[in-house]
Amino acid sequence: MAAARAALLKPAPAVIHILYKEPHFQLQESIKKFVDREVNPKVEEWESKRQFPAHTVFKNLGQLGAFAVNKPIEYGGLGLDCSYSIAVAEEMGTVRCGAIPMATAVQSDMATPALARFGSEYLKEEFLRPTIAGDLVACIAVSEPCAGSDVAAIRTVAHTINGDLVINGTKTWITNGAQADWACVLASTRSGLPHKNKSLIIVPLTLPGVHRKRTIDKLGMHSSDTAELIFDNVRVPTSHIIGEEGRGFEYQMQQFQDERLVTIAVLLKPMERCISLTREYTKERKVFGKPIYENQVGSLVECYGQTVHFRLAELQTEIEALRALLYRAVLERMAGKDVTRLASMGKLKAGRLARQVTDQCLQFWGGVGYTWENEVSRLYRDLRLHSIGAGADEIMLSIISRFEDTK
Repeated sequence: MAAARAALLKPAPAVIHILYKEPHFQLQESIKKFVDREVNPKVEEWESKRQFPAHTVFKNLGQLGAFAVNKPIEYGGLGLDCSYSIAVAEEMGTVRCGAIPMATAVQSDMATPALARFGSEYLKEEFLRPTIAGDLVACIAVSEPCAGSDVAAIRTVAHTINGDLVINGTKTWITNGAQADWACVLASTRSGLPHKNKSLIIVPLTLPGVHRKRTIDKLGMHSSDTAELIFDNVRVPTSHIIGEEGRGFEYQMQQFQDERLVTIAVLLKPMERCISLTREYTKERKVFGKPIYENQVGSLVECYGQTVHFRLAELQTEIEALRALLYRAVLERMAGKDVTRLASMGKLKAGRLARQVTDQCLQFWGGVGYTWENEVSRLYRDLRLHSIGAGADEIMLSIISRFEDTK
């Protein structure tokens, strides 16, 4: 990792970019080469099998420093700022499905931020270091059958008995859950107010009482395993609590900001690819003697509402506006500011724009777009999740409204 850090920080010619410098682009180039060589040629196979080999893929990404960029140097990280994790997420968007970038983001920016910031030296050495290296696969276990976006409503409990925590409860929608070595689990560790009675706990998933009940069959994100985890009297030491006992809800709210910024970043290139594929297809596909892309005669305008190239240009403009909002939020976070409002706005916009882009592009493909194997069809299925996961649109609106009401 020291060599990787030195390579990223070596003097380089200036690159004009609002957020990235030459080291960011070098990192992205190394990830692009890996994705093109080792991931994209196998996506169809993994989608069909409903699982990708997380340990193999994550080990390779770990060697590239993808999980280490914003993690502490003393535990194998590169000690860089959060703009590097955004650069990684953007480049992971070149994977030809949404599942693997999402699973990677769980490892880098959902299950590990609180551990890196607040975890004990023991927890960082035991779990953070090998996870950064890609030797372990991690998952975040917050959602439950009766508590998704409403995190305060979780029912999983961890009682202290003879110096250990004994955990009981069910977690669902757990990305990486079927393959993960450990989970960052949110559970109530005391009585009291729901925002002040919870802790984040590191739970190895090989312990007695941990049951991986099933892998959930989903509309999209097929190559990402999504499991239900049941904890039946699972015993872990109290030393596995991240940071202070009872502050887990607070820590998780902070983790959500990392998650939401990365979610925005990982959507940019898939949306651009969707537009690019649609532009290429509509330039080739002819209707009424002209390519769909250029056809402006009455019947086609009535069918599509406006000329195709105008609509695609409009959607690309929306993507650039979203990118600008993301970069602003990242710059403010690097300056130490609270970006909850901007991250929530960006997450809301990203999820809704992904729906618009994929739906409109699929429409322009006609019957071909409705076929299962079409990449635009896959993007339509995969990206739909982002208006639900990491906080549904309605939760984002609730957060934004609270900020607006205080002005």
